[in-house]
Amino acid sequence: MKIEPWLGDACSLVEAFRAGDLSPTEALDASLGAIEESHLNAFSFVDAEVARAAAAAADVSLPFGGVPVAVKELESVAGWPYTEASLVFRDRVAKHDSTQVARLRVAGAVIAAQTTASEFGGINCTSTKLHGTTRNPWDQTRTPGGSSGGSAAAVAGGLLPLASGGDGGGSIRIPAGFTGLFGLKSTFGRIPRGPCAQQPPLTVTVGCISRSVRDTARWFDTCNGFDSRDTLSLPRVEGWEAGLDSFDLAGKRAVISIDLGTAIVEPVQTTLLIALAEQLITQAKLKRVHLVIQYPDGGLEWSLSNLVGLAGALGDRYPDCHDDLTSEIQLGMSMAMERFSLQSAGAAETFRVGVNEQMADIFEQTDFIFAATNPDVAFAAAGPMATFVGNVDMVAEYGFSKAIGNNGALTIPANLTGNPAITIPAGLVNGLPVGLQVIGRHHEEQLLLDLARIAERERPWPLVAPSTQS
Repeated sequence: MKIEPWLGDACSLVEAFRAGDLSPTEALDASLGAIEESHLNAFSFVDAEVARAAAAAADVSLPFGGVPVAVKELESVAGWPYTEASLVFRDRVAKHDSTQVARLRVAGAVIAAQTTASEFGGINCTSTKLHGTTRNPWDQTRTPGGSSGGSAAAVAGGLLPLASGGDGGGSIRIPAGFTGLFGLKSTFGRIPRGPCAQQPPLTVTVGCISRSVRDTARWFDTCNGFDSRDTLSLPRVEGWEAGLDSFDLAGKRAVISIDLGTAIVEPVQTTLLIALAEQLITQAKLKRVHLVIQYPDGGLEWSLSNLVGLAGALGDRYPDCHDDLTSEIQLGMSMAMERFSLQSAGAAETFRVGVNEQMADIFEQTDFIFAATNPDVAFAAAGPMATFVGNVDMVAEYGFSKAIGNNGALTIPANLTGNPAITIPAGLVNGLPVGLQVIGRHHEEQLLLDLARIAERERPWPLVAPSTQS
């Protein structure tokens, strides 16, 4: 009898293992079969034989004992390709596990496959010269987003219950929002990024894309805590899963700013998100406050800062490798070479300081900011990045720079300041998922998890896309 892939969350899969209803080997084989048959193009590498050995030996008493887990291709797994989704590094192989992967192994996870990403994590569409186009299981003509697009497609597509992600400008929240999943960008440094962690530009966090709040809480129980190979990582915090539903949110302050004063957001989505935000404020007994939030456009400063790191990674391969890069990365590198200087580096850092001060001022007056995760539903699978919001031609109305920058305008602020932020599935617009983003105070991720638990309980979301259901 053929066993279908697990369509519940990872925690329920562990429960099934412990009850003897299913074995880790059976669950893995079902996932491997589904991956082979899938048309989502969510995976760049599958380590079937090593994963089968791990599943056969799995200790199901461990937190993720026997759970097949995928790892985003921008994260290193010893012996696996380490291409960063680029033709430039097509032959490179990772020499070590990332700290996050190593901790998942200790927790019993079966590290099974590598998911596709956008090249160097540079844009919110997963389509590269190396791997082609990854597709959204809710509508395969649409993107699952990026850069953790393969992870989102795999989890929402029912192929694996859990996958890693990274968020340097929205790369967990954007794809989770586009695919109806839950995604937490933690306080900067919560999970170490070592070994060999690149420190600047101080925007990237790692974590997971999951089907449930408790899966994410268990992931953070497993992976958080200081590591000396990432000197900016934070001390360990215990009790993420055990503490769910235990925080008193009553009286905490919340502001609704769907567009953060900087983005253009589709009107139907705005109405849906405001309704969920108001419901959460009522049910959590929050105090709504009214503030004018007006974040400045920060896409250029964010891009220039990140391109410095990319230039370092490419080294003397550039500019000879220019033609191997995707068009968006080509454009970014050309722009950086033309514009980057000591003056522009200083201006970018001054901009970051200003955004930090603005965020700090806001959080003296509120505890949560409710906003959209994405300006609109998922756009075309192969791109280009969206320049329309609903029926509004952004290029015609606001110019090309504003149109392109609108794609990450809602998520980048929390990366620049290091604040934690989550996306919660909020419903459908034209049959496609949209997410409500909640930005919180530094180090208060567990309050965000409890808010998400209220939404999960009161407005339960599909754990996988309808197309995966038999």
